[in-house]
Amino acid sequence: MNPSVMDYQALKNLVKRGEGSNLEFKLKTNHPEKIIRGVVAFANTNGGIMLIGVGDDKKIPGLKYADEDEYLLVRAINKFCFPHISYTIDRVQLYDEREVLVIRVPRSPTRPHYIIPDPADPDNKKAYVRVGDKSVQASREVREILKGEQAERGIRFTYGDKEHKLMQHLGEHNSITVDLFASIAGISRRIASRTLVLLVLAHVLEIHPSDVMDKYTTRAIQ
Repeated sequence: MNPSVMDYQALKNLVKRGEGSNLEFKLKTNHPEKIIRGVVAFANTNGGIMLIGVGDDKKIPGLKYADEDEYLLVRAINKFCFPHISYTIDRVQLYDEREVLVIRVPRSPTRPHYIIPDPADPDNKKAYVRVGDKSVQASREVREILKGEQAERGIRFTYGDKEHKLMQHLGEHNSITVDLFASIAGISRRIASRTLVLLVLAHVLEIHPSDVMDKYTTRAIQ
């Protein structure tokens, strides 16, 4: 545990903002798997803060046995998250010795991070990203994009018939999915997926992850 860098008033001001892409509340540690999903999602996206002992209704009852809760969380994060995630845990003192745990997770330079429920079965792993106030499971395309963003090399692609059909569709519609692109261009899903991933990495397209189906749009010119 680190010395507290946040007082009660600062905590209340933070809670007042409500949950969002960089802030999540958990009342208890009954379900540590849900908490480590959020930790992984923050690391894979733009970082964030997890407050343990705060309800969705923005009430702050705190934790009675913060030592035990912190121990459980640290053990779960270190055991099930791979590669290792950098994070800090602070505490905010409330009343009657109750405390709130403040988990700070920076955007990771070693994305993507995964949850591996069974260390004996490392292939059974899931990655998560932050979308609004939710942590959603990352699709294969999102995982490939996270990997590609870490590679220090330029992205090249050929503008051919399938890319022409893609941009023609996006000129007439707001978005496209992998399956729709495969259908329109008459190509396999694998090729459609790889093409869209390359165009995202080349900053031509933007991906919008979802727990239902990812969508792709043209990237706005900065």
